[in-house]
Amino acid sequence: MALPEETVFPEFDEKLVAYREPGSVVSEQFRKLRTQLLTLNLPGQPKTIMVTSASEGEGKTLVSTNLATVLAHDLNSHALLVDADLRNPALSRWFGLSNGRGLSDYLTGGADMPELLLKTKIAKLSILSSGTIRDNPVELIGSKRMEALVNELKSRYSDRYIIFDSSPLLATTEPSVLTKLVDGIILVVRAGVTPRESVKQALTTIDPAKILGIVLNDLALQSKDLNARYFGTSKYYYRYGYGESKEQPEEETGADKVLKNVSRFFKRDE
Repeated sequence: MALPEETVFPEFDEKLVAYREPGSVVSEQFRKLRTQLLTLNLPGQPKTIMVTSASEGEGKTLVSTNLATVLAHDLNSHALLVDADLRNPALSRWFGLSNGRGLSDYLTGGADMPELLLKTKIAKLSILSSGTIRDNPVELIGSKRMEALVNELKSRYSDRYIIFDSSPLLATTEPSVLTKLVDGIILVVRAGVTPRESVKQALTTIDPAKILGIVLNDLALQSKDLNARYFGTSKYYYRYGYGESKEQPEEETGADKVLKNVSRFFKRDE
């Protein structure tokens, strides 16, 4: 499955922190998330991963895009990011790219896959956008053509991770269908916003055996000690991790604007 020639795109969305601010504390949390994913003690390494949430506005696209970015930065892996939210697509906007067609066009037989895959400016990261808006997203995601696509993408490249940015669990049916096709699921929960009962209800709609972990997004730690415990000190991080001798500036950075903190609970229940 050949990729098209690389295209020059406009600037990425500021929330793509792993690309725009690789030295930020937030970016480091996504690298930790990558490490947890790559070191899961499972019989087979999950290569097709759905990222979803209970409802909209919890940060699933934030997590899926930044996770795919850090996976692509790993020395031994490539990443393909698929916009499987056919109702409210966002990846084209996040990456500043669009060829007008995507996943839905492939599933309806209107285009071949090689002409739909787009290489980004990030080495080893490709995008498959959602494509033309259709009125039957559930049928498309649940089609035999979709099943064949997931299997082909998984088997064709042994070093490629395919991240599916899915629609919310409680608002749509597509994630419940897609869960049957992927190896694993990451659930994004927004701290202080998502009701506990909504999370419980969302978990009943997917296969619990495929849940790789839960990402707790937008967690504000009140104590500096707790913040240091979870995220380290910026002085240590900037001096030791990226070779800079000065402490992190006091003014708010782009990473700070994206989210207060990212905390991950990423382990499989025994």
